[in-house]
Amino acid sequence: MSTAILTGPPVAGSPLEGDLRTLGFDVRTASDPASAAELIAEAPADERVAVVDPRFVGHLHALRLALTDPRFPAAAVQGALTAQPGARAALTRAAGKIPVGAGTAHLTDVLTETLTDSLDREDIGLQRIDLGSLVATVPLTPAQREDAQESVAAVDDEAVRLRTAVKSRDGFFTTYCISPYSRYLARWCARRGLTPNQVTTASLLTALIAAGCAATGTRGGFIAAGFLLLFSFVLDCTDGQLARYSLQYSTMGAWLDATFDRAKEYAYYAGLALGAARGGDDVWALALGAMVLQTCRHVVDFSFNEANHDATANTSPTAALSDKLDSVGWTVWVRRMIVLPIGERWAMIAVLTAVTTPRIVFYVLLIGCALAACYTTAGRVLRSLTRRARRTDRAAQALADLADSGPLAGLIAGAARGRSRSGSFLAPVMAFLSAAVLLVWVIFQEDPASWLTVGVALCSALLAGAAVARPLKGVLDWLVPPLFRAGEYTTILVLAARADVPGALPAAFGLVAAVAYHHYDTVYRIRGGTGAPPRWLVRATGGSEGRILVVTVLAALLPPSGFTIALTALAVVLALLVLVESIRFWVVAAQQGAPAVHDEGEPA
Repeated sequence: MSTAILTGPPVAGSPLEGDLRTLGFDVRTASDPASAAELIAEAPADERVAVVDPRFVGHLHALRLALTDPRFPAAAVQGALTAQPGARAALTRAAGKIPVGAGTAHLTDVLTETLTDSLDREDIGLQRIDLGSLVATVPLTPAQREDAQESVAAVDDEAVRLRTAVKSRDGFFTTYCISPYSRYLARWCARRGLTPNQVTTASLLTALIAAGCAATGTRGGFIAAGFLLLFSFVLDCTDGQLARYSLQYSTMGAWLDATFDRAKEYAYYAGLALGAARGGDDVWALALGAMVLQTCRHVVDFSFNEANHDATANTSPTAALSDKLDSVGWTVWVRRMIVLPIGERWAMIAVLTAVTTPRIVFYVLLIGCALAACYTTAGRVLRSLTRRARRTDRAAQALADLADSGPLAGLIAGAARGRSRSGSFLAPVMAFLSAAVLLVWVIFQEDPASWLTVGVALCSALLAGAAVARPLKGVLDWLVPPLFRAGEYTTILVLAARADVPGALPAAFGLVAAVAYHHYDTVYRIRGGTGAPPRWLVRATGGSEGRILVVTVLAALLPPSGFTIALTALAVVLALLVLVESIRFWVVAAQQGAPAVHDEGEPA
């Protein structure tokens, strides 16, 4: 229960008190600013407090947006404002400073506006809510009140609430094939008290059942898997729409939503590979290749956005052209579909699973994702080369965290820092050479499971250390993390494939999945403003170059069957390490009241 304080001239017959109680507020009345300050101070310290003018006229959803959204320390519309516990002190000070007596009527006539202006000056993160077509006002005369009530009656706030529950920017398939009905499913869930996290979990379970159906290897199983994968995606859209519909945003919810999306897709890949194996077709290399490609695509997205989202003087002719194309209706949807976002990708996978074979599913997926990766990466490289921008220290640190360099690269970087020359392209060139030298060797060498490969891995680590020896502020330095990911994941794939023994590729799939989880978790921590994983975890996992070195040593030291066992053990150890620390971190963050977040960015 939260506290709402009504302060101002009372209005007989107003439904305002009932609306506030509907929103979960305990309603109290203050006669002046001083008594309002006392009531604010008396409210329990862990509760939010709202101050509302009794003359308020507006939609219930306008009040809901202003007074219950957990993302903002303080928020306001005309006639109503709220402060969460962290902003309560500022609200109390603002109320206590308002004088009472002759000549102060302009300050107390609409007290909420005076308080809102005062909080705005305090710079505590006050959010003035954009209501769109919704109404929130404080009429001062009977005529104004009648006009306001007519304006409220002219707009169906439930229709607005349903419409705004849908993400403003999404893919074509999601926008036209899912959201027209999933929003009603979200409302159904809200009215039955279901939370977004429960719907997210249901989506995960549905996808895992779909993966199990695919693993049967039967046509009936594949058809069921396709339908269940689509239904899992419907639920995946519903959880976000439920969060927006009921304003149930949370740090934990954002993490679960993002993490489960990756878990669902990659578990489904594994299910398809198992199903194909039952039919005598080994597609584990294709499944692992699809996971590697998709993860590297995501790392490109994350790195580019982190490098540029807070850059200053951030202008680019290419970006301006992109914005211009977005103003031409049909090009928007074509450009969104080209990148094969999650809706289009899952729909394609589901349909192909039902009507073709796992091998065809992976062939089409790899080709589609490769073309999408080339399109997006080329566009971002072009934007970076034509953009005038100054990268911040925060952006450089985010890229360094995403690079996931271990102790070995850190030692090399420390030794090279005083001698290395800085340049706009030095870091990405070194990162490219680090990946390319290793990949060319393991792909084209007749027997990559040798101590020579370990030596090449050490050379790759030297180049990786040189890549991160300077702050990553160059125009293309955002390419460093995805290049490291491509080098690490593909090396594991190739060594497992060249081992040519049963179980090697599934073990490699598990290892890459564990490492990829660690990298996604790093992204979500940075996005949530909670910082990267602790250094001890990065050291314990070895960093990118350390894991490569361990895998090449195992390949050289052990026979193929032993290498498979070692990969499996390594996958289990890394998975337990990163999962336990990740779950501990996010649970503690939620318990400590980390700021609620909600991702409205690009469709993944």
